[in-house]
Amino acid sequence: FFNFKGIIGDRPNGVPKLMDLLDEPVPGVGTYEDFNTIDWVREKSKDRDRHREIATKSKESTLALMKSISDAFSGWLLMLLVGLMAGALAGGIDISAHWMTDLKEGVCLNGFWFNHEHCCWNSNETTFQERDKCPNWKSWAELIVGTNDGPFAYIMNYVMYVCWALLFSFLAVSLVRAFAPYACGSGIPEIKTILSGFIIRGYLGKWTLMIKTITLVLAVSSGLSLGKEGPLVHVACCCGNILCHLFTKYRRNEAKRREVLSAAAAVGVSVAFGAPIGGVLFSLEEVSYYFPLKTLWRSFFAALVAAFTLRSINPFGNSRLVLFYVEFHSPWHLLELIPFVLLGIFGGIWGAFFIRANIAWCRRRKTTWLGHYPVLEVLVVTAVTALLAFPNSYTRMSTSELISELFNDCGLLDSSQLCNYANVSVTKSSSDALPDRPAGQDVYTAMWQLSLALVFKMLITVVTFGMKVPSGLFIPSMAVGAIAGRLLGVGMEQLAYYHHDWVIFRGWCSPGADCITPGLYAMVGATACLGGVTRMTVSLVVIMFELTGGLEYIVPLMAATMTSKWVADALGREGIYEAHIRLNGYPFLEPKEEFSHKTLAMDVMRPRRSDPPLSVITQDGMSVEEVESLIAETSYSGFPVVVSHESQRLVGFVQRRDLVISIENARQRQEGVVSASRIFFTEYTPPQPPNSPPPLKLRGIMDLSPFTVTDHTAMDIVVDIFRKLGLRQCLVTHNGRLLGIITKKDILKHMAQMANRDPDSILFN
Repeated sequence: FFNFKGIIGDRPNGVPKLMDLLDEPVPGVGTYEDFNTIDWVREKSKDRDRHREIATKSKESTLALMKSISDAFSGWLLMLLVGLMAGALAGGIDISAHWMTDLKEGVCLNGFWFNHEHCCWNSNETTFQERDKCPNWKSWAELIVGTNDGPFAYIMNYVMYVCWALLFSFLAVSLVRAFAPYACGSGIPEIKTILSGFIIRGYLGKWTLMIKTITLVLAVSSGLSLGKEGPLVHVACCCGNILCHLFTKYRRNEAKRREVLSAAAAVGVSVAFGAPIGGVLFSLEEVSYYFPLKTLWRSFFAALVAAFTLRSINPFGNSRLVLFYVEFHSPWHLLELIPFVLLGIFGGIWGAFFIRANIAWCRRRKTTWLGHYPVLEVLVVTAVTALLAFPNSYTRMSTSELISELFNDCGLLDSSQLCNYANVSVTKSSSDALPDRPAGQDVYTAMWQLSLALVFKMLITVVTFGMKVPSGLFIPSMAVGAIAGRLLGVGMEQLAYYHHDWVIFRGWCSPGADCITPGLYAMVGATACLGGVTRMTVSLVVIMFELTGGLEYIVPLMAATMTSKWVADALGREGIYEAHIRLNGYPFLEPKEEFSHKTLAMDVMRPRRSDPPLSVITQDGMSVEEVESLIAETSYSGFPVVVSHESQRLVGFVQRRDLVISIENARQRQEGVVSASRIFFTEYTPPQPPNSPPPLKLRGIMDLSPFTVTDHTAMDIVVDIFRKLGLRQCLVTHNGRLLGIITKKDILKHMAQMANRDPDSILFN
C-alpha cells in the first residue's frame, strides 16, 4: 500500500496532465452544512498554511510585510470592537430594563423616560427619610384615582402592575416567535455546543442579536423570575460572530471564529457582572472547548474594553458596573465557617433539586401539548408571577434590587425594613460598624415576607427557566441563596445578641460588639446556590468578589462553593447547562465526564455484524454516475477512499459536501464531463481508452491523512482522541485493511447506552 504510487510509476509519455479542479479553489469546498460538526484538524491546518504563506511573502516586499502586520493586528482590533459593541448594548439593556421595571408602578411627570430614582434625584422636595417619595413621581393610582391611599388605590396599582407585566411578556414571546426563535432561553448550552464545533446557522446571527436585545429588556421588566446574565453571554457571542465577517481570516475559518466566540463569552460575563477577570475564568472553566493561551490574553483585553465601555456609560448612576455592589467592614470569625458550610449544603441540595425539577418540566413541555402553546404558557406564568409577587414588597421589586437589599449591611441611615432594629445607644462615632442589636417588629415582619419570597422564588423559577423568552438563571439562583443566607444571618445575629455567653460566642463576641454581618451571609448563600445550579467553582468565587468588592471574604466564599459543588455532585453529576444540552440532544462530548467502561473500538464502530458493508469509494474505478447514486442512496457526511473493493486498503477520506460541490462544478466548468466519466483520486491518471469521456481528478479534495485506530484500541483512548483533537470521525483498521468508522454520534450513543439511557436521545431534533 505504501509503495502504491511507486507501482504506478511516473506519468506515461503522451498522457496529458488533467486540469486538477482544485488548482484554483472551488467556492463551497471545505465549508460545512447546518447541524454538522466542524473538522478541527482540517481548520487548524488550513490556518497554519495561510500563516506560512503570509510569512513567506512578507520577506519579499514591503506591501506584503504591511499585510502580514495588519493580519497579526486584526485579532486585537476585532477584540476591541467586540468589547465596545457588547459594552454599549449591555449599558442600553441595563438602562432600559431599569426604566421599564419602574414603569409598572408609576411614571415621572418631569419626563416619562426617567426611572423612579432619577426622577426623584432632580426633585428639591425629597426628604432623606422618604427618599422614595417625591412629587414628580406618581403611582398609577395617583394618576387615575387621585390618591395613593385606601383599598381602591391599592387594587388600581395591583391591576396596572399585572397589566404591564402581561404586556411586556406578550411582546417578548411574540417577537421571539415571529422573528428569531433562537433568541429564547439563556443561550449558554447552545454556545457550549457551538464552541465544541457544532454548527447552528442563525443562532449567532443579526436577527437573533436584535430580537434578543429587545426581548431581554421586556422579559426582565415583566417581573418574571429570570436574569439577564446568561442571555448577555449570548448577545456578546452574537456581536463576536457578526464582527468576524469583517475579517477574512475569521470569516473563512470556523476554528478561528470559535476562538473569538470564547473571548466573546468572557465579554458577556464581564458586562453582566462587571467582573472582567471572572468573565475570562468563566469562559475557560464553563463554556470553552478549545482555549489556547492566545485566546486567554485576547479574552482578557476584550473583557477589559467591555467593562470600561460599560463604566463610561454608567447605567446605574453610581459609578459601579452592577446594581448590588457592597462593602462590608467587619471581619468574620473562624467559627462562622460552620453556618457558611451549612449554606453550602443548602445551595448544593437546592441546585440538585432545581436541575431535576426543571429538566422534568422542560421534558414535559417537549413531549406534551404544553409545547404547542408557548405564548399561552408565558402569559399564564407571568400572570401567576405578577399576582403572587405584588402583595409582597420583596418579590414586587426587581430581583437585582432584592439581592442588593439583602447584601446590604445595615448602617445608621438605612430606612429599609430589614434594618429596623431596636435602638441601642450607639457610643461609636463610626456609622460603619454598628453593634449587634435586638430586632424590631419590622425585622420580624421582613423575615416572614422573605420566607414566603424564598418558597415563591424556588417554585416559580423551575417553570420559568426554559420558556420561549430570553431567560438567565444567575440572578434567580442568587436571589434564592441570598434570601436563605439573610434569614440565617439575622438568626445568627440575634442568637449572638441574646446568648453572647454561649461557648461558641464567648471570647470573640462581647456585648456591644459588631460580630455578625447578615449581608455577608446573604452573599455566601447566593454564591452557594449559584454554584449548586451551575457547578462553577473558581470563576464563581472570582465573579462574586469582583461583584461585591469583598476581598477578605474569599475564604467563606470558597468554603461555600466547594461544599455546594460536592453536595450537588453527590446528588446528580451534571450542572444545569449540561442537563439542557442532553435534553436537546446536542452532539456535545463533555470534557469533564470520565469514560470508565472497558469497551473496544470494534464494539462501537459501524457497520455492525448485521449491517450492510461500509459505503466506500475506490480510488480509480468509479464513474461519476456511480458516485452520484452512492451519494443519493446514503446520508453519510463522508466516505472512505480505498484502493479497491477487494483489498480494502485505505487511501484517504472525502467529505460528502466537497464531493457534491466538486462534481457540480466540474459539470459546469470542465468540457465533456458526463455520467460515464471516471473519477480518479490517484496522483497520476492512467491512460484512458480512446473515445472515452474526459476523466475527473478529485485528489485535491481528499484528506490524505485521516485519523485511524486499530480495532483493538480501547474506547477510553478513542474518546480522548475525539475530545482533544475535536474529530468528526475516525476510521478503524485491522492490519491496514479498512473495517469500519466511528463518528462523534456513535460515541455519544455508546456512552448513552452504557449509562442505561435511550441511545437515540442524542439525535439532535
